Parts: sequence; C-alpha cells; structure tokens
Amino acid sequence: MTHSSAPSPWSERFVIREGVRLSARDWGGSGTDVLLLHGLAGHAGEWDATARLLRDSGHRVVALDQRGHGASERHPGDVTRAAYVADTLAVIEELGLERPLLVGQSLGGSTALLTAAAHPELLRALVLVEAGPGGGNPGVQEQIGGWLAAWPVPFPSLEVAAAYLGGGKQPVGDGWAGGLEERADGLWPRFDPGVMVRSLDEISTRAFWDEWAAITCPTLAVLGQGEQGGIIGGAEYAEMVRLQPGLRGASLPATGHDVHLEQPTTLHRLIVGLLGDLAPSEP
Repeated sequence: MTHSSAPSPWSERFVIREGVRLSARDWGGSGTDVLLLHGLAGHAGEWDATARLLRDSGHRVVALDQRGHGASERHPGDVTRAAYVADTLAVIEELGLERPLLVGQSLGGSTALLTAAAHPELLRALVLVEAGPGGGNPGVQEQIGGWLAAWPVPFPSLEVAAAYLGGGKQPVGDGWAGGLEERADGLWPRFDPGVMVRSLDEISTRAFWDEWAAITCPTLAVLGQGEQGGIIGGAEYAEMVRLQPGLRGASLPATGHDVHLEQPTTLHRLIVGLLGDLAPSEP
C-alpha cells in the first residue's frame, strides 16, 4: 500500500538578483499583500503558522528565505544590510506585491526597518517582531558564532534537534529543526555559520536610529520578555517611541525572542488589527 503526501499549501518561487538565487514560499491568497522575513540562521518555514492564518483571513502572503538561508543562495558574497534590503525590493517587484505589509523578526526586522526607511512609498505598514534600531554590540558576532559552533551536528533526528534548539519550548525547537537538511549522516543546518557571522558586521558596529526616525509608514513593534530571551530592553523601546510617537507596541507575557513560533495566533491577531485600523483611511 502506498501513501501519497499531502500537497504543499504553498508554492516555491524564485527571484534572481545579481546572480543570487532567492527562494520564497508563496502562500497565495487575495487581499492585502504581506511579506515575511525571518531572523538570522532562520528560514521561511518558521512563518508557516502565521502565514496560514494570514492567508485564511484574506491576505496574499509570501515568506522569503533571505540570502545565505534556507533554500536561497548559501554563500552569497555580499551580506551587507544593503544587499538584504535590495533582495527585499526585488522580491516585492518580481512577485508583484502591491504596497505590502512588511513583517520582520530579529535580523529580518532589521532588513524590514531599513527597507521602510529607504522606501517610504513602497510599504503599507511595518511590523517589527523582536527587532529594533539599536546596535553597536561588538561582542554579538563572537556570541552568535560560538553558539552556532556549539551545535552538536549532525543531529540524529528531528526530535533530538528540536530538544536541543528549543531551550525547553517545543514550538521553538520544532521551528528551528524544520530548517535543517537531511544528509546521509544526519541533519545539518542549511546555512554556513561564517556567512551568518558576517551578516552581523554592520549591526555589531552601529545603530540605526537615523533610519528609524525616517520611517513614515504605520509601524507595530511586537516584543517578547527579557527574562524569556527577548532582546529589546526598556531603554531602547522608550527611545523608539520618542522618535516615533505613533509607534504601536505589544509585549507578550511569557514569550521570548521567537514570538512568531511561540505565539503565532496572537501575532496574527495583532497584524490583522493593524491592517484593520488602516483600512478606513485608505483610498
């Protein structure tokens, strides 16, 4: 007896920019366009729960594997912030996204922030998930590099990988483990740790407050809690509000850095609420 696997709820789309192949999960749907950007060492599949909810509530949804990640080019020569932003613009244009809502988590939030700052006319709104303009942490590359180097790869199974990567939170572990690739000897990351570390070159040396102040589209910040692993402290958030008094914010109790994995239903509700509030004023 044979078993046929269920068809994928999304289709893979490719965009090639300056020789770098980018892979995206296109969930289809109609209504407001939404583009989702994952964090460092992540992958588009982390957004599956959120993407499904958004599509089912009337939105066209695309989740991008950013350069160096997932099914996109693993060893891009250019991993500057500008390259990540240019990729985002190319995906918006090539996939025909019209004034999308741009949602980014962590490093993807940095990409989204810089895209919104440089191209204010392009986006309907911006959602930052555990991301902000703060930076200038010279130890972050050593910290991240050490963490990635410590992964006991290859993992023998998804269960073992999820237990290691989840830090006691099963949705987080499942999300991270879902980004691994199967080889003959076990499960390995679909990224090069050196590329990940280099992608933090600018973030480790400077902040992006001028870019933050330049954003003109409606913006929502969704934060986890510091004791749970959230990275946006009270002082940084206060400065974000000072420079952008119209900022909407939500802090989710008992939730850490991977808000989209821990609380996809709540995140969906917040996104839909933002879009619903914007609709009456739009032509």
